[in-house]
Amino acid sequence: MCTFLSNSEPVLIIRVDQSGNGDYRNIQDAIDAVPSNNKELVYIKVMPGIYKEKIVVPADKPFIILTARYLTIQNTYGAGAKAVALRVSGDRVTFSGCRILSHQDTLLDDTGRHYYVNCYIEGETDFICGNAASLFEKCHLHSVSQQGGAITAQRRVSADEDTGFTFVNCKITGVKSAVLGRPWGSYSKVVFAFSYMSNVILPQGWEDWRDSAKQSSVYYGEYKCYGPGAATKRRVEWSHSLSAQQAQPFLSKNLIDGQRWIRPAPTSNVGGH
Repeated sequence: MCTFLSNSEPVLIIRVDQSGNGDYRNIQDAIDAVPSNNKELVYIKVMPGIYKEKIVVPADKPFIILTARYLTIQNTYGAGAKAVALRVSGDRVTFSGCRILSHQDTLLDDTGRHYYVNCYIEGETDFICGNAASLFEKCHLHSVSQQGGAITAQRRVSADEDTGFTFVNCKITGVKSAVLGRPWGSYSKVVFAFSYMSNVILPQGWEDWRDSAKQSSVYYGEYKCYGPGAATKRRVEWSHSLSAQQAQPFLSKNLIDGQRWIRPAPTSNVGGH
C-alpha cells in the first residue's frame, strides 16, 4: 500500500499481523520485502502479539520505521551470560517509547548516532554498552543487579573518537545496588544530567574495571542530578561534577547532529487500525 504524508512525502505501509489479517505474519518477512537501497519511507506497523524472532534490518535498507504500541524487545535467556536484546549498528537511528529487557549487555549500542526517548531499559551488568554516540532522554534505567553491576560500559578507545553516552532527564531505579558505569574502552565517555538516581547507585558512582590506568583517560560526568543516589561527595575522584559550561554541549540533540535527522515519533494511527 502506498500513501502520502501531509508534505507529500511518499510512504509505503506494511502491516504485520500474526492472525493473518496483515501483509505478513512475521516482522522479518516484512523487512525482507523492502527493496535494497530503498529511497522512500517504509512504515512497518506491527499488530499486537508475541513475535519470537531474531530480527535484522540490513544496512542497505534505510528509511524503515517500525511502529507498534507498547513495543517490548526482550532476550529471555536469563542471567549468567551475555544476552543482547538489541544491537544497534546503523547510523541515525531512533527508539521512542520502547521497553528493552535482558540481563547482561541488554542494549549493545554499537556504532553510529542514536536517539532514545521515553524508553525503559532493564538489565544486570553492562546493560547499555558499545561505542555509539547516543543521547538518552526521559528514559528509565532499571538495574536488576544484586551486587553493584554497572549500568553502562562505553567503549570509546581513542580521544579522537566522537562517541559516548549522554543521559538527560532520565530515571535510575533498581533492586539492590549498581554503579553508573565502567570503562569498556580506555577513553570511555558517559554523562548524566538532570537525572533522578535512587539509592541503588553506590556512593562511589563509577568503577575502573580493575584497571587504574583508565582513570586518567575516561570522562565520567554528572550535572544537576538528584535523588538519594546522586550525592557526589563520595564519588571516585577521577569522575567529574560538571559546571554549567562543561555540561552545555551534552544537553541537546546537537550532540548527535539530531536536528538534521531526528523525526517526530510516528503516531499510533499510522496506516490506520
